[in-house]
Parts: sequence; C-alpha cells; structure tokens
Amino acid sequence: MPTVSYDDFAKLDIRVAKIIATEPIEGKSRIIKGTIDLGNNDQRDVIIGGAQYFQPEDIVGKIVIVLANLEPKTMAGVESNAMLLAADVDDKPFWLTVTEDVPLGSPIK
Repeated sequence: MPTVSYDDFAKLDIRVAKIIATEPIEGKSRIIKGTIDLGNNDQRDVIIGGAQYFQPEDIVGKIVIVLANLEPKTMAGVESNAMLLAADVDDKPFWLTVTEDVPLGSPIK
C-alpha cells in the first residue's frame, strides 16, 4: 500500500458530524440521501452507502466522522458534499464515531 506524506494528510478536513435526516433514493437499494450537521450552520447533503443493511430512519441522530472537504460528486441525482467514514466488513459499513460528547464540527487530527 502506498504511503501518504503528513502534508497530504494535513489537507484532509476530517470532522465530527451528526446525521439529521435521511431518505431513500428512488430505484436505489444500496444508497440513501442523508443530511449531516457539521455545526456552525453547516449542513450538507451526502450519499450514504450500505443502505441494504439498515432502514434510513435508523441512523438519524447518529454521530459520525466525515471527510468534509472531499470533492462533491453527484450520484443518482444527488450531490454528495462530504463522505462518511466507516470500517468496511464484507461491504457492510460500520460508521466511525467518537465515544465522548464533542461539539459537531470538531476536527479529527
């Protein structure tokens, strides 16, 4: 696996967010549309994968870790403006989170 320099890592804006809304995407069974709150009035739409393993409403309120400065990408007509980070076990996501109560938008370093 290639290595990454600290300078490259420092370019990543990884932060704490909360999933505040979700909805199915018509015709899609593996992805849903979500809205995340990054604090400071920063709410973004995202595509959330692994939807075959959960109901959209089951993850509303979940605190997650996101890559906030990923280039926007449109899938199934929805522009995703961040990426939720997850461990991937047989294509099933296990969302990364924090174990303490920290403010939304807190940076991960």
